[in-house]
Amino acid sequence: MGRGRQKAKATKQARDIKYYSPSTDYAALERELASNSHPAHHDADLEPDYSDYEDKYADQFDDDDEDSRRIG
Repeated sequence: MGRGRQKAKATKQARDIKYYSPSTDYAALERELASNSHPAHHDADLEPDYSDYEDKYADQFDDDDEDSRRIG
């Protein structure tokens, strides 16, 4: 008996969310995008350089061995 009312409420909420259109502050968006257009120089330091280790152990492992370890 309560399912019809529950479904109607969910449908109404979904419709409200689907057609919800908040006002957009384009000036604030433009300022935010303009400030992010020039990344800081410290962004390069976020990830260490692993290029020295790239192929150091590649010759020890063959890709064909993976198939023999799989079960099934």
